[in-house]
Amino acid sequence: MLLKLAWRNIWRNKRRTVITVVSIAFAVILSSVMRSMQLGSYERMIDNSVRFLTGYIQVHKKGYWDEQVIDNAFEPPPQLKEKIGAIENVEAAVPRLESFALASYQTQTKGAMIIGIDPEKESSLSGVEEKIVEGEIFDINDQQVLVGNGLADYLKLGIGDTIVLISQGYHGVNAAGKYPVSGLVKFGLPQLTNQVVFMPLPAAQYFFGADQLLTALAVVTDHPKHVGSIQSAIQQEVDTTELEVLNWKIMMPELIQGIEIDNISGIIMLLLLYVVIGFGMFGTFLMMTTERMYEFGVLLSVGMRRYKLQLVIFAEIIMLAMIAVLVGFALSLPVISYFYKHPITLPEEYKDAFEKFGIEPIYVFSLEPVVFTSQAWVVFFMALVLGSYPLYKIWKLDPVTAMKEGR
Repeated sequence: MLLKLAWRNIWRNKRRTVITVVSIAFAVILSSVMRSMQLGSYERMIDNSVRFLTGYIQVHKKGYWDEQVIDNAFEPPPQLKEKIGAIENVEAAVPRLESFALASYQTQTKGAMIIGIDPEKESSLSGVEEKIVEGEIFDINDQQVLVGNGLADYLKLGIGDTIVLISQGYHGVNAAGKYPVSGLVKFGLPQLTNQVVFMPLPAAQYFFGADQLLTALAVVTDHPKHVGSIQSAIQQEVDTTELEVLNWKIMMPELIQGIEIDNISGIIMLLLLYVVIGFGMFGTFLMMTTERMYEFGVLLSVGMRRYKLQLVIFAEIIMLAMIAVLVGFALSLPVISYFYKHPITLPEEYKDAFEKFGIEPIYVFSLEPVVFTSQAWVVFFMALVLGSYPLYKIWKLDPVTAMKEGR
């Protein structure tokens, strides 16, 4: 009965209800879109970094992560890749041999990151084949390389040109070689596109004099939430006195710290938006209380209990908040879904400025449930807090005074 009365009271003044719902819903839309864009950027940043640099989990020789030199490469135990690949939620165990070299073409020279890969398995990690902007990928037994688009621009080389690589190999052996360029690749991390050279794994092992050796096995999973269970399962399959199993959060603490710092600024912006929402809600509750003083006085005079009147008003507040939140979700979900499938790419004039700071010039959105649930909880919390004002006024209300002042 009280809920039915509260519902009717809400729509007695349609203009006030519509204004309240629209103002709260608009704020919910803004906060949801802003939070979705922020979380989407973090997810894109993590995915780009993890899939290119380390994998979600990495198996390597003990001590390699503290001193990432090719002398700390290891020979994987027999069947290790197969055992890891058989673990639940593991997509692939991707072998890699990584080191650095001096890359040269004609008169141009620059330091480069050399990554020896199995092109078939690498597709599940970095998706290198999809990142090719010109040319084609090599086969596992080829003697060709893929060069980052930025590095190719700096060296002024193209498809079919021969890049010269000079480095120090395993245990100090001389490493030098000439390799035709089969394709150019471009990744979401500009600083990597500017220095990467992909090489077939057997060719990289021969180049560095590291036959059958790897610097790491990168493990790919379908979702980051499985990392903990997969890491525990892998540790049971390897000799932890010789090898170590690290997850991406341990290997890239600077990425986590950067996200946390940026997240603080986003939360501050959301708090300012919530303050605006709060003032709008409080103005509505204040107006709702002041306009109905005569009504409250009459109800108390004819014998209605104060707590029942308070329950009716509290139900009205909750209903208003629920309607506003649902309207906000209904309007924001299509917008976020569209930009989730079609990320915002910045115009060409802004790309160079973003790439100088190592930032991908694209805005990605997230559809994680927390984007919506967090807004709902905040709005309901504010409704509960601000709704205490009309409840307090009813508790202290004198019926005769209310009827006189409400006329």
